[in-house]
Amino acid sequence: MKCQSVVLIAFAGCVVFASAGRAEVNDTGGKLETHATTEWCVEPSLKYDTLCFLNILTGDPFYVRFYQDEYDKFAPEITPEAEDALANIKRVIKDENEGIVSALLTLYFSATADETIDDMLETVDDSETMRANLRRTEYYIEESWQAYEAVRGDLKTALEFLRDDLRFEEYWAAEIKPILEKRIAEAEAELGTYNVVPVVEEHLGFPIASNEITVYLLYYVKPHGIRVTGMRYLADQSYPLTNYPKTAVHELMHPPYDWEGDEELRTTMERFKGDAFVMDKVENHDPSFGYNTFEGYVEEDCVQALDMIINEEFFPDYDPRARWKKSDDGMHVLAAALYSVMKQENYNERGEVFRDFLIRIIAEEKLIPGNVVNIYSDFYEGWTEPEE
Repeated sequence: MKCQSVVLIAFAGCVVFASAGRAEVNDTGGKLETHATTEWCVEPSLKYDTLCFLNILTGDPFYVRFYQDEYDKFAPEITPEAEDALANIKRVIKDENEGIVSALLTLYFSATADETIDDMLETVDDSETMRANLRRTEYYIEESWQAYEAVRGDLKTALEFLRDDLRFEEYWAAEIKPILEKRIAEAEAELGTYNVVPVVEEHLGFPIASNEITVYLLYYVKPHGIRVTGMRYLADQSYPLTNYPKTAVHELMHPPYDWEGDEELRTTMERFKGDAFVMDKVENHDPSFGYNTFEGYVEEDCVQALDMIINEEFFPDYDPRARWKKSDDGMHVLAAALYSVMKQENYNERGEVFRDFLIRIIAEEKLIPGNVVNIYSDFYEGWTEPEE
């Protein structure tokens, strides 16, 4: 399907920085420039839907609850060999490594030009090009790669089962793709009203790699939104149309700082390992939601606070309190506390780079370990959760 892009006109006076931000460079080594427009591309993807479908075939209750009909339809067809392979994929990636099967596999295969199951099977047989491409991104982690290596044989068995026994490609083309194409037409019309890239750059304090955003609308990605390599992310066709620009704003800001290379920032944020309220959420949430490391949790909550500041400009009725009570079983308490301080500080009024803002408010003891619970409680004081 040929992608149709929607180009947006910049808001007047939108991108002004008081500091240079982090040194962002393009592929030729030149410094990146800020953008005035946003270009949207919305596509279906057999590849990503296939990889997300594996979540359901494993029988994981976390996913089956969203796709009970599909599971009931296909589960009786699973061969013993495929059942063993699927169980091992879940065991290694999710149970042992606290990852998300669909998130890991879609990220890795986004570093390939694969489109069909046959293409993916060739990559599984020889994954060196995938690995080399991943190494050129910020997403390569050796431990995660080893988890992928441990399930390559099982993944081959699972993909061959999908191709040969379930005939998944034919099923997807006949029954799923038409649903996606109809939703894509609706999404393109909605996305054409949101010029998000300049606003994201303004709030981060530095330019991002591109103003071209690709949204892959899928059928089997619930309940996640997944960032893959480049300016691309995966979203489910069943989500409200307003979720797509909200999710784009969120995903564009990962990562909002350089965790590994910025010792001052890392040391500052690691102080929150001493905050019992925060660490309870880090250590005791449902691992199916992800964010299963301290640094992953902190990054996610920083980005959620940032995206809330931006998204409420586009969506004035977006309720941050309702969001963080419901989202991922209410685990994002640091996001709520940080957002509260950002509002009190009139975030971006000084034009600070986000990492500088974080360090400053912690140094000034406006957000400090041990006080997150108090800021969080004050944030919700007097608020009544709306009825469904």
